[in-house]
Amino acid sequence: MLFSGTKISDLSVTSVLLILVGFLSLGISIYYFIDLTHSILQKEKFAIDQQAFNLVRATSFGGAEPLAKAISKAGSVIFMVIVSLILAVYLLFFSPFSRWVGVYFILAMGGVSGLTAGLKSFSSRARPEFKGNYHGATSSFPSGHASGALVFYGFIIYLFAISKLEPKWKWGINIVLSLIAMLIGISRVYLGVHFFTDVVAGYLFGIAWLLICLTSLEVTLWHQRRRQRLS
Repeated sequence: MLFSGTKISDLSVTSVLLILVGFLSLGISIYYFIDLTHSILQKEKFAIDQQAFNLVRATSFGGAEPLAKAISKAGSVIFMVIVSLILAVYLLFFSPFSRWVGVYFILAMGGVSGLTAGLKSFSSRARPEFKGNYHGATSSFPSGHASGALVFYGFIIYLFAISKLEPKWKWGINIVLSLIAMLIGISRVYLGVHFFTDVVAGYLFGIAWLLICLTSLEVTLWHQRRRQRLS
């Protein structure tokens, strides 16, 4: 059977509470953060945002914009949805890992998508006018590319970390994946579609949600192994 050895009893109260409380606390805390800083975000320009755009101008070179657009696509909604569906099918039906890994991957990606959409609906920060040719349909704060990329590539880094690959391959692959996640955020600032603080906020709550999901997954896997030893 495809899901042999995977039972709902593997879900401990701790793992369920971690997910529920983590999701709610993240959403509530960031909502109040947005509420407290709303006037600043709308009426004032953060010095660090301006400095980031100044740095872009100073380091710009021919061919950089097409490269930034290509990197940015690695964190786009279409790319994330397609690749996440493929990875979810693999984790659920074909991988050597527990099926719970696939379940938590779906939860991680679905959760970060919901959190990002919710937070954007509470914020009304206008997009930067740095390049003047982008008209976003959603709030600039926080960056969905940054939060989604952090969770997506971070989860893949976790998969390689628990795999049976040799350590040298794990390190090499995970360093590349980390760089991709970082470059996606940088590309959003370079293209002028997000402020630097949008990207930082996306990364911060993305990593918080990822850690909640991975901790809950590890608790669930521990319960699964314990049940299998006792049976």
